[in-house]
Amino acid sequence: MELLPAVLASGWASGVNAYLCVVILGLLGRFGGFDMVPEAFTRVDVLVVAAVLYLLEFVTDKIPYVDSLWDAISTAIRPTAGAVIGLLAAPDAPPLTQAVLAASGGAAALVSHLVKGGLRLIVNTSPEPVTNIGVSLGEDVAVAGVTTAAVLAPQVALIIAGVLLVLGIVLLVLLWTRVRRGYRRFKAWREKRAAASPA
Repeated sequence: MELLPAVLASGWASGVNAYLCVVILGLLGRFGGFDMVPEAFTRVDVLVVAAVLYLLEFVTDKIPYVDSLWDAISTAIRPTAGAVIGLLAAPDAPPLTQAVLAASGGAAALVSHLVKGGLRLIVNTSPEPVTNIGVSLGEDVAVAGVTTAAVLAPQVALIIAGVLLVLGIVLLVLLWTRVRRGYRRFKAWREKRAAASPA
């Protein structure tokens, strides 16, 4: 169970961007020789497919509303990737340990995916594309950093991922409250204007 911090941190990263997470893990395992990285991720075909899908996500994730559609499609993919990372992290472990690691990775990925999706929906309400692009680039940097740390310093990676998750949840709640308040004001203004206009 010493792998649990690395699995949880990788799960968080997978929930934000599964393909980038797999690419970084695969490169670290292939060229760094880190045993924690599942051997399947170091294969050339896996790395190529993950890299191509990451490039596709890199583009779609910068386009308002298209990114939310991509997030909806990824609801099944990202938690599954987190679970697979947990499952493959300890191939020789007892079945119960493998199940715990798989469930932990999948759950961490699901929670971070839901937070990311919610925040991106709110960001999409901004009329300009700069915010969306900035948030997407920030997510990529965070995923790259946490995934790398998950291999090099798992406990540190877990702390960083936990802090980012809590910040994401707090930000989601605060922004959602502001969006709802703004929508209610807009609705009241529209109703007042409709009542004041001549029939």
